[in-house]
Amino acid sequence: MSGREAAKPGGPPEVDAPGGLGGTWGAVLLPVQEDEAIDFGALEAELDVLVASALEGIYTCGTAGEFYTLDEHEWDRLSEVVAGRAARASVPFQLGASHMSGQIGLSRVRRARQLRPAAIQVILPDWMPMSWPEVQRAVSTMASEADPVPIVLYNPPHAKTVCTAAQMAALADAVPGLAGVKVAGDEAFYRDLHAAAPGLAIFAPGHELARAHSWGAVGSYSNVACLQPARAAEWGRSLSTDAEAARAFGDRVMVFFDTYMAPLKAQGMSNTALDKTLAAMGGWAPVGLRVRWPYTSVPGATARHLARLVRAALPELF
Repeated sequence: MSGREAAKPGGPPEVDAPGGLGGTWGAVLLPVQEDEAIDFGALEAELDVLVASALEGIYTCGTAGEFYTLDEHEWDRLSEVVAGRAARASVPFQLGASHMSGQIGLSRVRRARQLRPAAIQVILPDWMPMSWPEVQRAVSTMASEADPVPIVLYNPPHAKTVCTAAQMAALADAVPGLAGVKVAGDEAFYRDLHAAAPGLAIFAPGHELARAHSWGAVGSYSNVACLQPARAAEWGRSLSTDAEAARAFGDRVMVFFDTYMAPLKAQGMSNTALDKTLAAMGGWAPVGLRVRWPYTSVPGATARHLARLVRAALPELF
């Protein structure tokens, strides 16, 4: 893996995304029926839109994909459906093999590898906080089982074990198969991580992409793509072609999320429920608002109200 710093001192870093993993990636959301079953017909309709949206790729089983609710039969069927649809459309895809159990996660890694994704997303086992030697052992083993497919470590602030920038850099040095990380943080965190591991693909939350890009992120696993996948992809690419305008739009995206989405989160709504709400606001696929038990879904009236507000606040997306 390789990276390059911008020549201008103090300016935003420029990075080469390892393995083509940069850019805006869209989440595959689970359409959930009243009986808790996945609606695979609606999923196919969702995939039709996603693969036609000119995203850098699509991915399964992040937080928005409700990986923590899937049994192994469901995980296998979902992975096979997405891999097949993406392959037919020649669209890169990543498979989430995350699970709170290290043993189940490792089994998912092995099965994901057989489907030849661009990368496999993983988390650290998540029942007890992990010591540093345990973190090293977990990441090394997952990368070894995934080989030759690279892995991306999801390590957001709500993880049970949150690695520092220095620890992530150490993992990147020690584990060649670790191609990227999904993180969130402030300017100092991003800059420290990029400086310490310039070849590591750093992914940010979608609504924070503009500012994170200026600090070293190469792309996002994007909640803005949950709202409008094609427009999110265009916005992400415009950071390289018209950075000033793209960052100005990013400031407005942040204002909208802080004003209207953050209060829902403060009321106890999960990130999954919020991402499905964004999809309902965008109206681009029959995903629906229902999240799996025991989590709470955002009411339809709230989503319809927000749909009107977002079209007024961010008309470029529509």
